[in-house]
Amino acid sequence: MKVYEALAEAFVKEGTSDVFGMMGDANMHWMAALADRGVRLYEVRHEGSGLGMADGWARGAGQPGVVTTTSGPGVSQLATSMIVASRARTPLVAFCGETALGDEGATQYLDQRRFAAAIECEFIRVTRPENAQEAVRRAFYLARTESRPVMISAPFDVQIAELDDYDEDFAPSTALIEKTRLLPDPARLEAACDLIQDAKRVVIIAGRGARGADAGEEILALQERTGALLATTLQAKNWLCDRTDFHVGLSGLFGDKLSMELLQEADCVIAVGASLNHYTIESGYLYPEAKYVQIDTAPHLVMGNGKVADCYLQADAVTALTELTRALQGRSVRLDGFHTDQVKAHLSARVQQPEYVREPGRLDPREAIWILDHELPGEMGLVLGSGHQTDFGTMLFQRSRDVLSNYGMFGAIGQAPLIALGQMIARGNKPGFVVEGDASFLMHLSEFETACRYDVPLLVVVMNDQGLGAEYHKAKAKGLDPDLATISTPELGAVAQALGGGGATVRTAQELRDALAQYVREPRPTVIDVRITREVLSTPYRRIQYGEDV
Repeated sequence: MKVYEALAEAFVKEGTSDVFGMMGDANMHWMAALADRGVRLYEVRHEGSGLGMADGWARGAGQPGVVTTTSGPGVSQLATSMIVASRARTPLVAFCGETALGDEGATQYLDQRRFAAAIECEFIRVTRPENAQEAVRRAFYLARTESRPVMISAPFDVQIAELDDYDEDFAPSTALIEKTRLLPDPARLEAACDLIQDAKRVVIIAGRGARGADAGEEILALQERTGALLATTLQAKNWLCDRTDFHVGLSGLFGDKLSMELLQEADCVIAVGASLNHYTIESGYLYPEAKYVQIDTAPHLVMGNGKVADCYLQADAVTALTELTRALQGRSVRLDGFHTDQVKAHLSARVQQPEYVREPGRLDPREAIWILDHELPGEMGLVLGSGHQTDFGTMLFQRSRDVLSNYGMFGAIGQAPLIALGQMIARGNKPGFVVEGDASFLMHLSEFETACRYDVPLLVVVMNDQGLGAEYHKAKAKGLDPDLATISTPELGAVAQALGGGGATVRTAQELRDALAQYVREPRPTVIDVRITREVLSTPYRRIQYGEDV
């Protein structure tokens, strides 16, 4: 057996079903061996895009995504997407071909170990045929247990060598990982109960970890017993909002003013699977009088205010919440807290529509988001990009739906459509949509053709202000010429049609509704180019640039 065949077989045993990337001399044998074993190969137009899709696939499937490149320039193309995946703590394995071992004069030579370190990626090199299977197992083990990207660098001469002692009983990394619930320390559990029992106004903040642990029922039970408001981090946006009248949306910079007014009154914050970074707690300004109870599987975390929680419970979310609620019940603790008609009325004002700006031929971005939220079915998943235009969706999408945000992950624009594609493939090509800006979407326009080629019914909603929106508004606030940040764009609906998909360019609310209805009737790869006004500044930018909060 050839080494590349053994490598391919090991990937299959690790559960690999889909691989994203581009074929080259140094990975083509391995890709062919995967295809022979029934693995689906998605040829993309740029290696970095393939990694973005593998990132989304991992987030959608809950197991390591896989990307592949050839040697040298194929590897170097991964840089931005790899750092994004690393910052997002995505489990991912990159199979990268390498020039012949020791041949530093080769045209495509790159010191791939040093490069991997620079882009925040673990590195494993296949140096000998007999190490091939173990390299794969180690890579997947690290990806799974440390939730991070890992690069397997396989020199071409090693790949095509013979492997004489192939291990047919190869045990994948999953056989080495025990899935056990981490129990809370009893003394810390009692300390958490003390803090909650002494509180009058409790806030529960649910993060990505809580959602991943499927701890929704346990959170709602604790909320009911403590009279708590329920807020989420950005990565758990809108989770459980259809299950309680006391959901305040996002905690932090992207929260609305009415919610912040309530959150400021908290004297106890219970964080579940949330790191409480500086965005979530506004560097400590949002909960000035609160004591913190933090539940997480990590050994310890430092909050965004530079402090540690008053009571830290290293435990599985479901187990910790169950035990915490049981202990409070045993003490006969039941708080009314925020659960009053007055608070409910205060929260109802959050969903009122503002007075929209009317500009001929352009939509108010807030109205566009409101239409999207109401016209697209709740079962459609949403991926949000980054940049000024995304702030509107980040704040204003209110319906209960699965939301994934790429905001804050290295601050890289252009990643969201790639992540959305991978996520949809992992979930069986069910319809989903992504909201992006025009500059962001055009950065990887060629991958819309990839969606068309593989018939992935992705709806791309481009909030098009014909410019670099963030830079436009920052320049304006700083007294610079904002027109330097404007870039005209073609009608992207027509471009999408030329690439083989559906498309429309819309300038009115009714045109947007009609285009959405067409997609819902016939889901297919589609771009809706929504021309928006530049006259509306998002709430986060008002806060940051002008110190306003309206």
